[in-house]
Amino acid sequence: MDLHLGDPNTFAHGVPHEELAELRRTTPVAWQELPDGGGFHAVLRHADVVTVARDPATFSAEQGGVVIEDLPAESLEMMRNMLLAMDPPRHATYRKPLAETFKASVIADMEPQIRAICRELVDEAADEGPEVEFVHDVTSGLPTRVMGRLMGLPEADWALLHSLAERQTSGQDPDINPPGPEGAEPDFSASIDMALYAIEFAARRRLEDPKPDLTTLVLDGDFGGEAMSDVDFGSFFVQLVTAGNDTTKTMLSSGLVALLAHPDELAAVRADPSLIPGAVEEILRWANPLHYFRRTATRAVELGGVEIAEGDKVAMYYTSANRDEVVFDDPQRFDVHRSPNPHLSFGIAEHFCLGVHLARLEGRVFFQELLAAFPDIALAGDPVRLRSNLNNSFKRVPVHLGPRP
Repeated sequence: MDLHLGDPNTFAHGVPHEELAELRRTTPVAWQELPDGGGFHAVLRHADVVTVARDPATFSAEQGGVVIEDLPAESLEMMRNMLLAMDPPRHATYRKPLAETFKASVIADMEPQIRAICRELVDEAADEGPEVEFVHDVTSGLPTRVMGRLMGLPEADWALLHSLAERQTSGQDPDINPPGPEGAEPDFSASIDMALYAIEFAARRRLEDPKPDLTTLVLDGDFGGEAMSDVDFGSFFVQLVTAGNDTTKTMLSSGLVALLAHPDELAAVRADPSLIPGAVEEILRWANPLHYFRRTATRAVELGGVEIAEGDKVAMYYTSANRDEVVFDDPQRFDVHRSPNPHLSFGIAEHFCLGVHLARLEGRVFFQELLAAFPDIALAGDPVRLRSNLNNSFKRVPVHLGPRP
């Protein structure tokens, strides 16, 4: 089958779910060529993705990073200092001190703050409307403001950090990262710029009185008997800000598109707001924010009937695993009542998303406030997808917001 998952253009007009379903049946671990040479094994079945995620000794996040492109040495080194690209035992050393801050009971206490931010966004959208660009004018404000307040970042810097996060994750799209001689490519410089900002921010904060925020917790934390260095804080900061910004923005904007495309499901959620948490889970399954994460084989191994050589790139395709017919009944159907819903959009095993409770809270509260504020919401044009082989998202969603009650 002529499917090129490494090519950003493959997803420019939609996800090829029918082709992925056929590959799951015929070639569940499929070799994919990369445009610039080389290639990787695309792991497409739910069970095989779980196998890879649960065996970090064989499938390393740290060795080659988590994207299929070969990173410049400086970028790879910085990525290796992010939780998402750490292998055991180092991963647990860095994750454990942060886990308390992100546990469910602590995040639940943030609901009043998050609800206030969501109401601010709804009010701003109403003032700007009736037509708004939903991705940037509405949804992107939530993770930016939440992360800014969580980490105690100067409000004057929030727009800069949002721009850097977007450049880093959306660099394959020429609208966001103007192409150079080789075309639009991931903007690795954006992550360096953000890390440098964080290093300077950490240095300033160490000279100030401690504040009750996440930055103080991290800078004062015990990471394997040592404090986190300013350089390590830079890498941690890049992951936290970028992941929080991009995945939340995608969940909310793709979620609205999914609901509008399925009016019966939207009507059910409007009639019974208690369905919203389940709707958020189905949005995450249906429109998972990231297509894949990469691992690198540390030894020769067999997976799904395919021989994988030491050093080979292996990509866990959540976009495919989340619609695996073996796991999900009628997987191509969007169903806010779906239960159980063992999607893999938050990962699994040791790399299960640290911010899962925050993401779920943001999704629940945002849709509660949005749907209560606007009884009538409709697309005002065709949504435009982001050109990316990694991010499963929209860059523009024009929306018409009806009058408030």
